[in-house]
Amino acid sequence: MEARGRTVSAAVQEHLRRLCLHEFPCGIGSWNKSRFLPQTWRSWRELIPREEVVGSPGEETVEDLLGLVCSPHSPWALLEGSSAEDRFLRQLAIQNPRMLKDTFFYSYFRSLQVVDKQVSLVDKDLLKFSKLEELVLSANQIKEIDAANLPPTLKVLELYGNSISSMECLCVRPPAGLQHLGLGHNKLLGPSQSLYVTARHWPNLMSLDLGFNALTDLQSVVGSLSSLRRLRLLVLQGNPLALVPYYRGFTIDSLAGLCALDDVTVSPSEKHQFRGLSRSGDFLAHEAQFVVTIGSVTGVLDTSVLDPEPGPQGPFITYSYYVTYDFVEDEEGEGSEYVEGVLAEIVKPSPSVEQLGDKIPEEVIPKEVIPEEVIPEEVIPKEVISEEVIPEEVIPEEAKDPVESVPTTTSQSAEMEESLASGGSTPLPTSAEELAKLRPRIDLQLCPSPGTVLFSTVRKPWADVIQCNYEMQHRLRDLVPLKAFLLAGTTVTVVEEKILSWPVVPPLVDSPLSTKKGKGEKDKKQKEKGKKGKDGNNKAAAKGEKETAKVPLTLGWWCWAVPAWYCHPPGLSPQEWKGSKKKRELPKELRQDPPILRVLGSGRVLLEPLLMGEPLVSTVCNFGVIRTMESDRLTFFRESKNKKAKKAGETRKSKPKFSAVSVYDSDYQPEPLTVEVQIQLNQCRSAGEALRMLAA
Repeated sequence: MEARGRTVSAAVQEHLRRLCLHEFPCGIGSWNKSRFLPQTWRSWRELIPREEVVGSPGEETVEDLLGLVCSPHSPWALLEGSSAEDRFLRQLAIQNPRMLKDTFFYSYFRSLQVVDKQVSLVDKDLLKFSKLEELVLSANQIKEIDAANLPPTLKVLELYGNSISSMECLCVRPPAGLQHLGLGHNKLLGPSQSLYVTARHWPNLMSLDLGFNALTDLQSVVGSLSSLRRLRLLVLQGNPLALVPYYRGFTIDSLAGLCALDDVTVSPSEKHQFRGLSRSGDFLAHEAQFVVTIGSVTGVLDTSVLDPEPGPQGPFITYSYYVTYDFVEDEEGEGSEYVEGVLAEIVKPSPSVEQLGDKIPEEVIPKEVIPEEVIPEEVIPKEVISEEVIPEEVIPEEAKDPVESVPTTTSQSAEMEESLASGGSTPLPTSAEELAKLRPRIDLQLCPSPGTVLFSTVRKPWADVIQCNYEMQHRLRDLVPLKAFLLAGTTVTVVEEKILSWPVVPPLVDSPLSTKKGKGEKDKKQKEKGKKGKDGNNKAAAKGEKETAKVPLTLGWWCWAVPAWYCHPPGLSPQEWKGSKKKRELPKELRQDPPILRVLGSGRVLLEPLLMGEPLVSTVCNFGVIRTMESDRLTFFRESKNKKAKKAGETRKSKPKFSAVSVYDSDYQPEPLTVEVQIQLNQCRSAGEALRMLAA
């Protein structure tokens, strides 16, 4: 049998005991007993006693006793935040303590506020308060209420912050004169709740607060509320139904007598703008629409300046940067749509996150992204996305990411790259422990929360200010998980993607173009030039022509063609490769390693204001400083060198991105890593706009 919960009457009695109404300086005792002789008995309605004669020398006056309970520095003073009723009872217990009987309490109280007292039951003793008009039972543990135990004189009933899942229990015998009902922040769920907000149960209701529950059917709820002819104040914000674009307009047009909706006054112009919208309620879509915009990213560390120059055998390293955010997955709707043709990538959530030494499921990375020929499967499993750590001397201690998930050191990765570049084979692990050390873990910040999908902007190269120009529209029909997502917020992450490319070294074959020109003509020219005394140079030139006449074979779909200026073939110096136009036109085939992902910064964006009625959440996420003076100095030198290679006039007119003063100044302050994020909830401003949205 379940233990009986704490009742309202028990909480009231406990509160009265804590007021100490029968202890010094209140009540009757040696400090004031001479004032209460039989001939001084007065009616309890007389709150101020008559002038008394001076008592015995050992007793206190009424003024002194009142000073003890009213002075904020007195040890007998009430706690800060006590109600006016508590102060009145303490003063009454000094002036006329004989009035404090049960009959007085039950007939005196017109308002009871039992807040956060762990109450779970509304018992019958509450009916003893014959003149009770206001009952506040907020922030308790009430799941059901027997309306028969509520005093019939009630005009205000507040039950905020409880666990009530249905209004049915309140509608058995509700107080007929109730004017305000507050049920916000409960667990009201389901379309059946609209059956209990009609004039049949609440004929005199003028104010109703159902905010922050789980009501989803706007048309059904508003249809039932239309029977409440005296309803003037209504709160529905915080419910999933308030997220649809036409929520405010449809509610205002359906409830003609409404004066305020969600604590915002309903103006005559609003009523005019939304006039006639209620007649189209059955055709309006039950979906919420959001537009996510990601602007510029600043303060990104240029990691490329820390890498050495690539050799003839590579690796050729490219960096790109993008921003990710998670958004709720809509199981009922058709998913998200692109806005204005802006490309966005959707990263599906992985079914599980790999722990060190465990196996990553193959769904984490598509098989077609990583070719099997890149790295032996025994060394690094092809399902793994690895991450890189920037050398410790580059990033200050306060900017280091605590969630670094690469178990191998930089020197180990460098040795592996050097071994692969030289054509050697990496020694295979001999045990499961060694294999676990080579297998990095997936960063939890790159995995979406359960029930959400990870979205990312287009990958962009490094710049002082990276313009993402990202905009995505989300249409969601499953509104209950959407509310939970907005309460939790979204996680915005800045990711650096590093890709190592290696030149393909296939067997060399003669080009058919070189055979058409004829080998004899080339030999004849070489002999004529040899007569002029340049045999050595001619041999080198002939050797160069033979090498350029040989092109690599295409080994498969996974080879990537890059511009000729990106790399030069083995055997030629960069100057020779740059000086030959024909050689630059030859395509160079490269194979790519799996991308190395590193989280530069991550933070949560609060979206609860969208539930509070705000149409837009706009913020600049600040992830702290990851740049250093050394990295900015190297970037400045590289930018200056590139600009000097251009026209002299352009270099004089253009201003460098990094100022030499800012780089070398003793007061150098690096720019923090920031991202501009905006999330807008679409709301209709007129009936015409809502109907146009319906037609679209």
